[in-house]
Amino acid sequence: MSRPGGRRAIALAGAATLAAATALLTAPPASSAEAVTAACKKTSDWGTGFDGNCTITNGTGSAISSWKLEADLPSGTSVGNVWNATKTVSGNHYTFANTGWNGTIAAGATTSFGFGGTGSGWFTGCKINGATCDGSTPPEKDTEAPSAPSGLRSTGKTATSVSLAWNASTDNVGVTGYDVYNGSAKAASVTGTSTTVGGLSAKTAYTFTVKAKDAAGNTSSASAPVSATTDEGGGNPGGGGDKVVGYFTNWGVYQRNYHVKNVETSGSAAKLTHINYAFGNVTGGRCAIGDSYADYDKAYTADQSVDGVADNWDQPLRGNFNQLRKLKKLHPDLKILWSFGGWTWSGGFGQAAQNPAAFAESCYNLVEDPRWADVFDGIDIDWEYPNACGLTCDTSGPDAFRKLMAAVRAKFGSGDLVTAAITADASDGGKMDVTDYGGAAQYVDWYNPMTYDYFGAWDAKGPTAPHSPLTSYPGIPHEGFNSTDTISKLRAKGVPANKLLLGIGFYGRGWTGVTQSEPGGTATGAAPGTYEAGIEDYKVLKGKCPATSTVAGTAYGKCGSEWWSYDTPSTIRGKMGFAGDQGLGGAFFWELSGDTTGGELITAIKSGLG
Repeated sequence: MSRPGGRRAIALAGAATLAAATALLTAPPASSAEAVTAACKKTSDWGTGFDGNCTITNGTGSAISSWKLEADLPSGTSVGNVWNATKTVSGNHYTFANTGWNGTIAAGATTSFGFGGTGSGWFTGCKINGATCDGSTPPEKDTEAPSAPSGLRSTGKTATSVSLAWNASTDNVGVTGYDVYNGSAKAASVTGTSTTVGGLSAKTAYTFTVKAKDAAGNTSSASAPVSATTDEGGGNPGGGGDKVVGYFTNWGVYQRNYHVKNVETSGSAAKLTHINYAFGNVTGGRCAIGDSYADYDKAYTADQSVDGVADNWDQPLRGNFNQLRKLKKLHPDLKILWSFGGWTWSGGFGQAAQNPAAFAESCYNLVEDPRWADVFDGIDIDWEYPNACGLTCDTSGPDAFRKLMAAVRAKFGSGDLVTAAITADASDGGKMDVTDYGGAAQYVDWYNPMTYDYFGAWDAKGPTAPHSPLTSYPGIPHEGFNSTDTISKLRAKGVPANKLLLGIGFYGRGWTGVTQSEPGGTATGAAPGTYEAGIEDYKVLKGKCPATSTVAGTAYGKCGSEWWSYDTPSTIRGKMGFAGDQGLGGAFFWELSGDTTGGELITAIKSGLG
């Protein structure tokens, strides 16, 4: 989501601060005096990416004619460009081999190759020509398979999915993951002891088994099977839901001068089904107030108030909360959720995940505070990068998000709404692959996958690209960064379509110093924006830089040296058609103040959903 600081960090960490931990091997040990060794290190590191170099040393007494270096990278980290070597990739396993001219290394000589990467991880399990990179003797090969998983059981089901859980296997070295089978077909591979298998047919019996595996590739025998029959109905009924969820930001009442009354006067309130109030803080393992003045203290005059009645100095509740209460009186069917976290405060979820029950208790007590309990109908969790890197890096583990959402649902019960804003990174090994979103889906009413901010001027030199592409297209800078792949991957992970809302940005992303009108051009930096460089509201862009064409279902335009991409009423209607075809639960958007005073974009969402 767009917010102060941005959904993705734009400023780069200083490349000079390189920790010693970035070196795979800083120096070969004494035992490597007669071995071929390799030492790899990061030559620069800016948090979300790096440049690296590997030096291969021939410590033997004779020349070698070729070399091959192998290593693994963690999920969320990848190597792109490589120079002075060839690269092949299989999952997270990378192999670098000599080119035609640098395969021969004389005795005592060295050669090197370089590369650029994204993410914050680094190599593990380095091998050079089949031996360990530091020249040490490799451990004896592990040939013992893990024990078969026990206690396989169904923990929930819908018309299109079955949730499963099992007891952990044991292994002489360590279990690295589990393969889940639907009959004889592999349905999922996970690191935890639960998953949700999706894409199933309604009212159909299925039989599942699970096998454990270790780092050496040994696989256990199958668990005892468990059978489950999906519920009636479900599937894609030929159309989507009608949820229209808009974010209202508490800081918008300041510089933006956007208040709850504007939601009413723009006509947006009548078109909304839900408002997500952003943001509450997450700190000290607890939910906390984000801005007490804006939330419940700011006094509104009669002309600023939703109902034309001024606040009194001694009334028990003022601010946005009181204005939202008045808005709900005008629209009794409108539901309001309090969103906690966001890009800036997602770092607080790591501590919350250490005690999910205590976190859920604190959130419930705050949302249900007697002063404003009638205002809110539930909670929205905006943990944007669990077990991955964003503004900070989280190491809570692949099961942390699921456990936290289970605790929140248990505390809030079935009577309140529980939703979550989640990553839209559908790239291979990206943020979506390091967290159990499928398993956590059983605890949420719906997910808001943030299908925008895929591309932007944090890549200051470009290439220019639409920040919210509906589909992939030739030349897209990063595969998996589009709405179609996001929805497809979440559904494959077992998230029912009707629990997914399509995300729309009421703003654009832009570059300056651009000479090419079509996407893919180079730039010199972020285009100027009203509140933040590289970002601008739709209500400004429609006049400042009118769209001249579309790519991947998103509009773009070039005005002078600036290049902007954003959604228009026309492209939004197209995206709503996609949401309907996919059977999604509706759409959500970030955020209300970016629309025109007449609500052009929300009108397009409402009419597009039908």
